Amino acid sequence: MKQLRLGLLAGLLVGAGVLSWGAARLWDSLGTLPSVPLAAPIVLAVIAVVLLATALSIRARLRAQRERRPGAKGVEPLMAARALVFGQASALVAALVAGMYGGTGIFLLGFLDIPPRRDQAIYAGAAVLAGIGVIAAALFLERVCRLPEDGDEDRNSAQAA
Repeated sequence: MKQLRLGLLAGLLVGAGVLSWGAARLWDSLGTLPSVPLAAPIVLAVIAVVLLATALSIRARLRAQRERRPGAKGVEPLMAARALVFGQASALVAALVAGMYGGTGIFLLGFLDIPPRRDQAIYAGAAVLAGIGVIAAALFLERVCRLPEDGDEDRNSAQAA
């Protein structure tokens, strides 16, 4: 499985932000800009928490298995692969969503004197922060699920000798 690239995620975030900012300007000039839902940052934060809990659980189980603790449950490879795919997909979608809300939030910064638009800008900013949290948790999960390289095992056994 290919590792997520931070540059790709940043490019998606920025690209979606630029497109969203332009779309928000156009939409506002033609009518009423759709509102940013309050649920957006909440849902993204829940996904970030689930990814982080999964990563911490897998890391603890791998550590217990590596230390050969009695009764330690190992990590099934298929479960780890599913968690990794969920994390990578979540990071890609979160980059797009955070960029979308980021572009809308930047557009709304020009209207902070209007209370409803100020609330929308706050929701958009919170969604961006929660999206970045999803990306960070997914990258951490990916790091936890990474298999050792072939050279890593040789170096570890050579150091132990």
